[in-house]
Amino acid sequence: MVFDCHIHLSEYPDDRLRRYARLNGFFYTLEELLSSMDKEGVSGGLLLSPLLEDGSAVPNTHILRLCERSGGRLSPVLTVEPSREWVEDCVETFTKNRGLVKAFKIRLGYVRVKPVNQVFSRIYDLAEEHGVPVMFHTGDTATERGSLEYSHPLLLDELAVSRPELKIVVCHFGNPWIMDAAEVAYKNPNVYLDISGLFTGGGEYRDKYVEWLSNRVSEAIYFMGGAGRVLFGSDYPVESLSEAVRFARSLKVSPGDIERIMWLNSKEVFGFG
Repeated sequence: MVFDCHIHLSEYPDDRLRRYARLNGFFYTLEELLSSMDKEGVSGGLLLSPLLEDGSAVPNTHILRLCERSGGRLSPVLTVEPSREWVEDCVETFTKNRGLVKAFKIRLGYVRVKPVNQVFSRIYDLAEEHGVPVMFHTGDTATERGSLEYSHPLLLDELAVSRPELKIVVCHFGNPWIMDAAEVAYKNPNVYLDISGLFTGGGEYRDKYVEWLSNRVSEAIYFMGGAGRVLFGSDYPVESLSEAVRFARSLKVSPGDIERIMWLNSKEVFGFG
């Protein structure tokens, strides 16, 4: 079984991730995504708002509609921007769709705000109350306008310490700060790491880079003492589902840890199934 905790999709023409879809030869449609999930044995996934060309996020209402059209294969993650109005809207949307919404997402690096900013307090309170994780973009950004200062995974340590009951997901394993992200998770038992969106496209050194990534992530898992808090994700359309599955299964860890990564950890963290 496979569960993909990090998928993007929209029907917005100015969706910036369409660049990656074209690079990978995708049509970037719901039908294509569901067909690919069937082919790769992906039973379900979480749908997150893509980035628009102006730097904003696709509205959560659009993500909810796509999930409804997926026939239960996709579950929504609500993107939270650092404004009182956006937070209030997310609280209302979560309350109306309780049980359906599986997580919140904060776009560190795309928004220049630290995760401990008080603007997110209501979201963290709600997430703790209902056992819902908060996912954070970390590492490289899909636009040169992103801020690496605000996307570093070490920023999440303070939040993890101050809110030990909050389930925190570090997206993209903090890449390129893989070992920094591993330290945050090793130190804080409420921190999880997803392996989504670590590579895309081609290039002369692509195969060597993917091999290097596999070794680095494997070494990070050794450092943490196991893969009990590592989650499978593709970041579609940045990666194809087939390549993401192949990468995850290339990690040099035990068969039991592969199963934990592919679906068991997500079942525990997001409460599906």
